[in-house]
Amino acid sequence: MIKKFFQWQIRIFDQLDEHWESPRVSKMISNLVVAFFVGGLIIGLLNYLDIPNPLAGVSAFFAIELAFTVLLIFEILGLIFLIPHSVADSVGKQFEIISLLLLRDAFKEFGHYLGEIHWDVDFLWELGPIVSDAFGAILIFLITGLFYRAQRHIQITGNYEEQSGFSKIKKLISTYLALTFLGLGIYDLFTAYQNNHFNYSLELFYTLLIFADVFILLFSLRYTTKYLNLFRYSSFALATIFLRLTLSAPAYFNVLLAVIAGLMVLGVTFIYNGMLDKRKGEIKEQI
Repeated sequence: MIKKFFQWQIRIFDQLDEHWESPRVSKMISNLVVAFFVGGLIIGLLNYLDIPNPLAGVSAFFAIELAFTVLLIFEILGLIFLIPHSVADSVGKQFEIISLLLLRDAFKEFGHYLGEIHWDVDFLWELGPIVSDAFGAILIFLITGLFYRAQRHIQITGNYEEQSGFSKIKKLISTYLALTFLGLGIYDLFTAYQNNHFNYSLELFYTLLIFADVFILLFSLRYTTKYLNLFRYSSFALATIFLRLTLSAPAYFNVLLAVIAGLMVLGVTFIYNGMLDKRKGEIKEQI
């Protein structure tokens, strides 16, 4: 009975995963992001004309923040669908999300300077965190590209049955992560309606990602105990912790932590690839 219940969940996940990257879903996501962007522009225009509305006080840059927020929601869902396919790709997706968060924060801060600007010392100091977020996003973008390029997807299981079983476990984890993410989103909307202030639960979700990464690492021990694989997966889990810290870190430190996490996984990947090449060379010499 329990086995059938889990198999039913896996089948639903497979169906959703099959359609997630389809052109139809991509168009739907694009249309939603554009709709929220236009809605944000209308709200900003109403505030500029001093027309009463539920979101008084926000500027036109709110449209960009809103569009990026909606886009981030779909990026996180894409991350959840990636976990069963590749742990490395899911880590890369996490860095993509952090880079978009930094860009969104930079746009959000620019919204405070739509009026007359006084180029004095105080303004230049206020501009520092914006430049830091923007430059940090570019660095993470570069690191993510290099990370994807350096990846080598090597199967750690011994046969198809083991690979299928490992994949099913990761699909179940992804299913519950998706349900949790949707539940957090509903909770955020409910609290925003009550308090007239929207609080993102992204930090809590990233905390859950840490436990999910550690669980996958521990579960993979039944298939491999090779030091190379264990260290690689452990470093990925540690990178998730660093990325979790960036969400609550103050200006400058958020970028520093994200870059440190990126350089760590990039360095581990290059060292891992070098050690694999060395082992292959030793095997060829023995033959």
